[in-house]
Amino acid sequence: MQIIPAINTKNFKEAKKQIEIASQVVPAGGVIHIDVTDGKFTSNITWGDPQELQELLTSYKLLIANFEIHLMVNNPEEVIEDWAKTRLFGRIIVHLESMKDSEYILSRCRKYGSEPVLAINPTTDVKKLEPYLDKFPAFQILAVTPGLAGQKFNVEVIHKIKFLKKAAPGVKIEVDGGINLETAKLCKEAGADIVVSASYILNSDNPKEAYAKLSGI
Repeated sequence: MQIIPAINTKNFKEAKKQIEIASQVVPAGGVIHIDVTDGKFTSNITWGDPQELQELLTSYKLLIANFEIHLMVNNPEEVIEDWAKTRLFGRIIVHLESMKDSEYILSRCRKYGSEPVLAINPTTDVKKLEPYLDKFPAFQILAVTPGLAGQKFNVEVIHKIKFLKKAAPGVKIEVDGGINLETAKLCKEAGADIVVSASYILNSDNPKEAYAKLSGI
């Protein structure tokens, strides 16, 4: 199971600090996850500027193989091009609840070489993903209310992981929110391929050790 540290911050200064820490934590070929919220789809607003991120990576020459972007926004169709055209992201995650045009989302990802990922909130019925199982290669199950890091894992999402694993064995399943040693193990046992963790890794006294512990599950 792949472990991905997540950047969830209010401003560029904090994002820069967390990206630098995460870049020292992930192994070669690892991935860093960036949360972008708009205060409409979510209750909070996080930092999210594709140009600033591009400038940061250029100036620091961070040797990270990949980033993924999680667009927790009301109108992903309006912002996906700005992020995708940076060509920084191996995966672009959008939400079923706010997506209006799946074909447009898929076409932008194809154009810029990103893998499209379709996410659902913990309160959304997993069966609503069924029409998209043959269109998207990967899905994200959000285990917390979209927006803030540091929330408690909703164990009810475990059945969603199991459902997806059975309904579409070939797709990748990512779980995000409330990930620690205990919940990561639950996700792995249910069939998750990827877990995303912000607070457990980046807020720990030793982020590298926290990452290693999750990787060892």
